[in-house]
Amino acid sequence: MGDGGVAGRATGRTGQHNASVESAWVQGGDGWTATPPDGLLALLAAPEPPAAWVHVDSVDHLAEAARQAGLPESVVRRAVEGGLSDDPRHPQVRKLPGGGQYLVSPTLAYDGRTRDVTTGLWAALVVDDVTITAEEGGTGLLDDVLEHLADAERLPQDSTHQVFAAALMALVHRASAVEVGIGEAVADVEQQVFTPGTPDPAEVVYDLKREIAEARRALVPLLAVLPELISEEEDARRETRTMRWLRRLDTALGKVDRHLDGHDALLGDMLSVHLSRVSVRQNEDMRKISAWAAIIAVPTLVAGIYGMNFDHMPELHWLAGYPLALVLMAGAATVLFRLFKRSRWL
Repeated sequence: MGDGGVAGRATGRTGQHNASVESAWVQGGDGWTATPPDGLLALLAAPEPPAAWVHVDSVDHLAEAARQAGLPESVVRRAVEGGLSDDPRHPQVRKLPGGGQYLVSPTLAYDGRTRDVTTGLWAALVVDDVTITAEEGGTGLLDDVLEHLADAERLPQDSTHQVFAAALMALVHRASAVEVGIGEAVADVEQQVFTPGTPDPAEVVYDLKREIAEARRALVPLLAVLPELISEEEDARRETRTMRWLRRLDTALGKVDRHLDGHDALLGDMLSVHLSRVSVRQNEDMRKISAWAAIIAVPTLVAGIYGMNFDHMPELHWLAGYPLALVLMAGAATVLFRLFKRSRWL
């Protein structure tokens, strides 16, 4: 977030206001003030143009809005059309010649009712005192950026990069809010796992682990950009308010990532405990089944032997043979039942 600008920004601007431009702001003594998008080009064409911010409704319109704002074609091509992938929505951070910045980062939102993490996309191109942004996905990050801009005391001193800084702060704070929501969901799932008689929580645990993975993927660009920005400030060998602010932001983001990793690990432990309990219950059921099978096997054996109806068998014609066989079967079953009960198989 250096102080340098891109030299050679075009002074002559052609073309009309495009319908893709949703909003525009200019920076004055009272902060950022909304201005009609149709009149923004005239303000930028003034001898001393103010710092301006243009927001469009799609990443696809970012290059067009940048050209209309008079940004150099070479910078636009290198930033928007010469990214790390053919997909303009690929998360990336690019440092442009002269101190410009280009950022494409996922945005996060969390729905506590459904326990779903929703991702969108935020793109920002900063060249000199002109900032072009775009948002997709409906996560509402723009409102958070405006809120942070209203509290300029918490932003770096570099006014030309205030929108970029406010966007970074909004992304980190949004990630922190998502982490808090996920933490509450993990606590609820933990109670569900260890409450007897609740339905199988394995699917709920897996779904929540998937949402955590989605949130952590969205943090990757920010985890990459903040150390790079801090390194740039350190290379300048100056301890500025911007550097201190970036370090606090990097620390906060690192905590969010570690907490998400902790939630993921806890869910993994809960899933292991749940599977262990299921295995224990299955073993208990198998022991009970085996014990009852053994108890039933003794009477079945006696009845099977005497059911063979051979002519020469002991006690076949004995008057007490039938009652004695019943007593023998009942007694053997009772002894086995007491033995299995004592060993806690029943």
